[in-house]
Amino acid sequence: MKIKIIISGGGTGGHIFPAIAIANALRKLHPDSEILFIGAKGKMETKKVPDAGYPIKGLWISGWQRRQILANIWFPLKLLVSMIKARQIIRQFKPQIVIGTGGYASGPALKAAIQARVPVVIQEQNSFPGITNRILANKATEIYTAYEGMEKFFPADKIKLCGNPVRSEISRSKVTKEEARMFFDLQNDLPVILVVGGSQGAKSINEALVEMLPQLKNEKVQLIWQTGKTFYSKALFEVQEIQYEQVRVRDFIKNMNMAYAAADLVISRAGALAIAELCLAGKPVIFVPFPAAAGDHQTANAKALETRNAAVVIADKNVKDLMSAVETILHNSEKATSLSKAIKAMAINDADMCIAHNILQIVKNDKA
Repeated sequence: MKIKIIISGGGTGGHIFPAIAIANALRKLHPDSEILFIGAKGKMETKKVPDAGYPIKGLWISGWQRRQILANIWFPLKLLVSMIKARQIIRQFKPQIVIGTGGYASGPALKAAIQARVPVVIQEQNSFPGITNRILANKATEIYTAYEGMEKFFPADKIKLCGNPVRSEISRSKVTKEEARMFFDLQNDLPVILVVGGSQGAKSINEALVEMLPQLKNEKVQLIWQTGKTFYSKALFEVQEIQYEQVRVRDFIKNMNMAYAAADLVISRAGALAIAELCLAGKPVIFVPFPAAAGDHQTANAKALETRNAAVVIADKNVKDLMSAVETILHNSEKATSLSKAIKAMAINDADMCIAHNILQIVKNDKA
């Protein structure tokens, strides 16, 4: 029996990679699934989704700019055009269910599905949900969450705690530290710090790291540094300027399983996907939450770990304190081990399968 499914989500890796993980799990459980993605034109999902082997339709949509009100002049028209396009896609594709993982295109896609009386489900990655998911929650059949206590945002009877889906190459990785360090051409006897600011980089973390480079070099620390595209050239220049040979600068790291395996310590933003992956990796982490994230949800995400002594959190405005936090962990093996054990205990390894099972059950019940 063929099942037709639409998945809508994108804008950032935090929405795209969980969506792809869910699609892969659905295909594994039900190989006859026909899956179509809906994303935003010009955003990274238009590349990442086809790379993963799935077709995607694009909507002319962007997010509401909170800090640049004039930039929203086209927003009402974009929303109207996207709603018309989403209705057209659903009418032509005839899905049995529509899944929303967040992002610009998710709202119009889910709204169009609801109007067409197609069951919808929501996968909410964060401890503080976005406004679109909160608005649509009452119309959703089920809501898959990654944090406890989400009843204050969503109807309690619709919530299923499944965790955040993580790319299979990370959740099922068997790479050893030695293999990973060989992959990056790094030494086994020196500490490695992995610095990731999300798929597009983090300006404040990157700038703080530039200031830290001389001290890190003196301490013989090796770095794997994901800068994002805009900071890549600057980072390369700074590293070459001080002849810091033990740094591997990348604009984007495709083999994150290798990067996690190689690291002794990770410095990261606190997006939901990053946290889910880092829980599985089980490495000590310093989170520097992105303060402009909607509802400051990254701080809420990070604090949820800090309260369990599973991570160190530094506010973005205090990013100058990063070097001190790094030294504390690198020079205190008990602290590092404690952080590692605590974050590993929070890992959920089968979130993709949990969500896929529930989705297929909804389709089955709807057909009955």
